Parts: sequence; C-alpha cells; structure tokens
Amino acid sequence: MMTRTDSLYGFERYERAKHAFDDARYTDAARELEDFFTDPAAARADCEPDASADPIGHGTAEMHLLLARAYFHSAQLERAAAAAREVIAQSPDDAYAHLLLGRSLQRAGRRDEARGPLRPAELLGGYPAGSDATTQVADEDL
Repeated sequence: MMTRTDSLYGFERYERAKHAFDDARYTDAARELEDFFTDPAAARADCEPDASADPIGHGTAEMHLLLARAYFHSAQLERAAAAAREVIAQSPDDAYAHLLLGRSLQRAGRRDEARGPLRPAELLGGYPAGSDATTQVADEDL
C-alpha cells in the first residue's frame, strides 16, 4: 500500500499516482489524485502568499486523465466518466478522453449514451468506434 503524505501536491503527487498506475495499483493511483483534487484549500495554503500561480484549476487535464484511467481500470465507471468529462471540458479535442468516456459508459451498460463521445474519439484520434475496441483503453499509454 502506498504511503500518503498530505504535503505533496502537483508534480510529486502526479508522479506517485503514475507509478501506482504503472504497477496496476489503480485504486491507490485514484486515491492519490483524489486527495489532490479534493483538498484545494490545503494546496493553496502551501503556496507562497505572493505566488501568482494557482496550484489548482489550470493545467490539470493530464492529471484528470490519469484519474479517469485509474477509475476505469478499477471498475469505478461513474467516476471514470466524470473525470473524463473534466478532461474534455479543459481539452475538448482530447480524443483519448472522449474514448475513455465512451468506453466507461459502455462498460456501465449505457451504450446509447456512449455513442456521443465515441464519435469524436474516432474523428479526432482514429479510435475505432466498434464495440470490439475496448482493449485500446487498457493498452493506451500517456
């Protein structure tokens, strides 16, 4: 099990989550990133008072994508879909996020709803929209 340190934010937390994901510890990866996204007050308090950059809110699409992948692989499909939607909100042209959203909805039995995000995944990234393409989510690297 992963040792968690509440004072880690940003890059360090993302790196720990990536390592957990690479070791197929998807729940640990998700938990590491959840802590980052659910404790913004602590993250902001950790910043220098005169720092102009907000550690939360901008440039988090890549972390949300890893979170969505961790949720998908640990069968937390509603959470995977929500995290994929966060990525799409920040990066509407992210084909893989559309694919992940569509596959999450498919696995959750919401095939009709899955067609919407699978179409941009196919158009933007060349991901096949057919039902036999599920393995592409599992095999995709960032």
